[in-house]
Amino acid sequence: MRAVADAIACEGCDAIYRRHPLASGEIARCARCGTELDRHPGRRTGRMLPLTIACLILFAIANLFPIVRIEMRGMHSETTLIGAVAALASEGMSPIALLVLATTIFFPLLYLLILLHIFLPRRQARRPAGFNILVRAIQGVRPWGMIEVFLLGVLVAIVKLSNMTNVLPGVALWAFIALTILLTVLLSFSPRFFWKMAFAPQPGPQR
Repeated sequence: MRAVADAIACEGCDAIYRRHPLASGEIARCARCGTELDRHPGRRTGRMLPLTIACLILFAIANLFPIVRIEMRGMHSETTLIGAVAALASEGMSPIALLVLATTIFFPLLYLLILLHIFLPRRQARRPAGFNILVRAIQGVRPWGMIEVFLLGVLVAIVKLSNMTNVLPGVALWAFIALTILLTVLLSFSPRFFWKMAFAPQPGPQR
């Protein structure tokens, strides 16, 4: 296990190197092809849990409150994301409704819950159960979370509707904007650091 922990393979040319400790801000690159091999995470590891909790709070707000409010001729209409999915399904567009449900609710929520499960035990200096499976699941789930695509579509729709009616942004829309920013920060955290956490020595019991 020690030999595996000390070795690192280049993702660009498969060259094998011995891992060396990096100082804060340092980046190790492959001498053959220049691909990034490793980088010092700095303080990002300690920020992951607060960011994950903040994302979960924003995720709840984004799904519980209306996204936009449309006012026209004295009448108004507003809906949540779940309501929009239900409306798509009722209009006979079940595949699209399922796609929206998966990419904007299920996969992002699953990603955040996995991160929460991984980082909460780190506060107790222990490795979570099923760590290897969870890290692989993160790598599979990440590409399917498309909240930023949904947000872009909503913003385009608001701009087009604003020429015909009065459209007021809802609380959920602002929550989606903040959530997109924080998720971008979370997604910039390479899964490579999770494996480094797995091989990190665990502190022994205190006497």
